[in-house]
Amino acid sequence: MNGGACSNVNCGACSGDGGTYGTAIGPLSASDLQSVFEFGDKYRGKYDSSIAVAKSYYPSTFGGISWAIAEFSWDIKYAGVQVIASMLMEEAETKEHKTVLEQYRSKAEHYLCACLNKNHKLNVARTPGGLLYVRQWNNMQYVSTATFLLAVYADHLHSLNQKLYCQRGVVEPQEMVTFAKSQVDYRLGSNPMGISYLVGFGSKYPQRVHHRDSSIVSYRKNKEFIGCTQGYNNWYGRKEPNPNVLVGALVGGPDSQDHFWDKRGDYKQSEACIYNTAPLVGIFAKLHHLEINLSGS
Repeated sequence: MNGGACSNVNCGACSGDGGTYGTAIGPLSASDLQSVFEFGDKYRGKYDSSIAVAKSYYPSTFGGISWAIAEFSWDIKYAGVQVIASMLMEEAETKEHKTVLEQYRSKAEHYLCACLNKNHKLNVARTPGGLLYVRQWNNMQYVSTATFLLAVYADHLHSLNQKLYCQRGVVEPQEMVTFAKSQVDYRLGSNPMGISYLVGFGSKYPQRVHHRDSSIVSYRKNKEFIGCTQGYNNWYGRKEPNPNVLVGALVGGPDSQDHFWDKRGDYKQSEACIYNTAPLVGIFAKLHHLEINLSGS
């Protein structure tokens, strides 16, 4: 229905119904991985120049050390790469390597400073309630990835006894973690709507998640055949809550004014995707670790 990366109203792979991503892939050997790398190194360029039909769905973009960006998402990974590369600075063996890694670090820290509203010009916007806001469609993915990278880089800086130097001030690692936690708190209910955007958590959470398996009755209760057409015609448009609670799913979240409508058809707000939840697991692990250390002390 939405043409996005994880459309669950269609009979797509993301719904867990045995689609494309259900195919088992065996373990890859070192030689297999090397072959893939050598192929990419030899035939450089954008893949959508060769597969034109993919361009309108999954376009290629370039970044690396040349882009200063303010988002990290399922299809724009440069901030993540830049953070990882910048953490290799201590292992640089030559001046040339260090020069390149320094460029990566500059871009990585520009992104992190943008999340913290510490750049002079390019910063990530926020809702009135304080949530990082990049765009209307599935904004929570950007929040999850930003908070994850902030926590990872804060650990890195702390291990080196360093700070984050932004255009508008110096940021301590603990301040980065504190801000990341504020974004987690927002997602779990500390927001103007008083709703947890993590399905199944708290007393109030999205009831009409844009997800095929969640929105169609269980086979245990209805053993009639429900195909793609029946699923859409008979279940998609219902106003009632989903019959199955998609516990642990993080939906797209509110609009720029902190409003959330909880409508199954509003995929921009209600769609649940694994790239929303995956980074959230990382930041949860970090916060859990901090809690254990605090209680232990």
